[in-house]
Amino acid sequence: MIDEWHNQTPEVVGLDGCPAVAEAELGDVPRAGAIRRYTRDATKQRAGAGLGSLLSDVYYAVVVLAIGIAVGVGVAGQLKGSVPDVERAGGTDLIPTLVAVLIGSLAATVVSLAGRLGPVGAGGAEAAWWLGLPVDRRGLLRPATRRLPLVAAGVGGLVVALLDGGLLGDPMERTVRAGVSGALAAGTVVLVMSLAQTFGASRRFGALAGDVMLVVVPVALGFAAWVGVTPDKLPVPSWVVLAGVGLVVGGLAWAADARLTRIRASSLRESGSVAAQAVGAMVSMDSRELGRALSDGAATSSRPWASRLRTIRGPVNPLVTAERMVFPLDAGLPHGLERSAVTGLVTADLVLLRRSLRHMVQVLLAIALPVVATVVPQLSGQGPVLVAVLVGGYVAASASAEGSRRAEMAPILDRLLPLDPTMARRARMIVPGAVMTVWAVAVFVAVGTWLGDIPSWAVLGLAGVPAWAAAAVRAAYRPAPDWGATLVSTPFGALPSGVGAVLSRGPDIVVLALLPTWIALVLGHTTQMLGIAQAVTSFIAILVASSTSTKTFSERMLDAQKEAEKKQREAAAGR
Repeated sequence: MIDEWHNQTPEVVGLDGCPAVAEAELGDVPRAGAIRRYTRDATKQRAGAGLGSLLSDVYYAVVVLAIGIAVGVGVAGQLKGSVPDVERAGGTDLIPTLVAVLIGSLAATVVSLAGRLGPVGAGGAEAAWWLGLPVDRRGLLRPATRRLPLVAAGVGGLVVALLDGGLLGDPMERTVRAGVSGALAAGTVVLVMSLAQTFGASRRFGALAGDVMLVVVPVALGFAAWVGVTPDKLPVPSWVVLAGVGLVVGGLAWAADARLTRIRASSLRESGSVAAQAVGAMVSMDSRELGRALSDGAATSSRPWASRLRTIRGPVNPLVTAERMVFPLDAGLPHGLERSAVTGLVTADLVLLRRSLRHMVQVLLAIALPVVATVVPQLSGQGPVLVAVLVGGYVAASASAEGSRRAEMAPILDRLLPLDPTMARRARMIVPGAVMTVWAVAVFVAVGTWLGDIPSWAVLGLAGVPAWAAAAVRAAYRPAPDWGATLVSTPFGALPSGVGAVLSRGPDIVVLALLPTWIALVLGHTTQMLGIAQAVTSFIAILVASSTSTKTFSERMLDAQKEAEKKQREAAAGR
C-alpha cells in the first residue's frame, strides 16, 4: 500500500525542472539514549558556558551547602538550649518528641511535594519533542524518574542527620544511621508516588495525603506529649535493617522504571509544567509564584457544588462602565456601588480561601503551634512561645492572602471594580483580618490561660489583628526584584542590589508593627499601655500597606532630597 501511494504521488519539481526534494533512505530509529545525548549536546552548544562557568556553579553549590549545614547546626543548638531543663520540667525530656514532630512534618512535606510535582514529568521542549517520537519512552524518562528521588533522599538524609546530631547529640555512628534512614525513607516516599502515578493516580491524591499528614502528625505527637507519653530517644534502625530497606527501595525503583510507559502523556506534560514553574519561581526568588504553582498543580478541575455568593451586598448587577463614566473615581462613588465592589472583592477572597485545602491546613497548623507551645510544660517558656506565635501568625496571615497574591499577578477584578488602588488593598485586608481574628482569639486565650490573665492578652491579640492583615497584603503586593540592577556578590551567588528590601516587605510590618506584642511576650505580662500602643501601630501598618508606592523608605527620601535640590537650582536660576 505504501509503494502504491508513493507511485501515485506526483513528483514535486522546482523552477528548473529538477526535483525539489531529493530522495533519501530512511535510517534506523535512534535509541532513547542517543536522543538524550543529542539534546544535551545541542543545549551545551547554545548555552555559551564553558568549563569556568561549570566550576563556578560547583563552587557556589558547595559554599551554599556548607553555609546551610552550618546554619542548621547553629539553629539546632539554639533550639536545644531554649528547651527547659529536664529537672525543671518535671523529669520528662521533650527533645525526642520535638525531633519526631519535625521529622514527621518533613515526611508530610515530602509526600505533599511529590504529589504536587508529579513526580515524573516532562516539561517544555521535552514534552513537545520527546513524547511524540517513536522510541522507548522508558529511556527518555529515566533521568526525570531518578532526579526527584535522589534530591529528596539527599535533603531528607541531611535534615534528619542534623536533627539527630544537633538536637539529640547522638554519637557519630548513630547520626550516620539516622541520616541513611532519612534518605531511604524520603526516597521510598517519592518512588511510591512515582509508582502510583504509573497506575493513574492523580496528583491531588498525593497532595491531599501530605496535607492531612501535616496536620495529624504534629497534633498526635503534641497530644502524646501533653498526656505524658514521650519517647526517651528516637528509634534508629540497625545496619542490617537499613540494608533490607535498601533492597526494597531498589525494588520500588525497578518497578517504577518498568511501568514508565504506562504514564499518560497528559500527566507527564502537566507534571513537567508544574515542576518548571516551581523551579522558575525558586530561581527568581518569587515565593508567590511558587505557591501558585504548588496550589494550582493539585487543584481539581471541577467543583461538586456552587456557592450563591450571598456575602455580596449592594446593587445586584451594577453597570460598572457606565457608573465610572457618571461617577469618576476622584469624585466619589454612590454608597451602594462602593459597598457592592468591596463585598465583591471580599467574596472572591473567601471563595478562593475555601477552595484551597493547603491554605486551610496552614491556618489550622498556625493555630495549633502556639497552643501546643503553651500547653506542653516543657515548651512553656517565653522564648519558645514567642517563636511559636511569630511563626504561627505569619503562616496564618500568609495563607489567608491568596486573593491579594493573585490580584498582584492578574489585577483583573481590581481593574473592573470602581475602586481606587488604596481602597482595593484595604478591602483585601478584610479576609486576612477575619482569619487572624479567629487565630488571635484561639492563640491569645491559650497564652492568657498559661500566664493567668485571659482578658488582657485577648485584647492585646485582637489589637494586633490589623497589623497581621496589613503584613499579609503588603507581602502579596510587593514588587519583583530589579534584575537589571547592579549585581552584588554574595555567598549564595550574584544577586541584584535591593533584593533584600523587596523580600522584607511584609515581614517588616510583623517585626515593627507588632513590637508591643513581642515586648509583652518577652516580659511575660501585658499592660493597658502596651494594648494602646499595639492599636496605634496596627493603624499605622494599615496606612503603610495601603500605599501603592513600590519604592523603599530610603529611596523615597533620596527622591525627596533630589526634588528639593532641583527646586533650589530652579529658584537660583530664576534670580
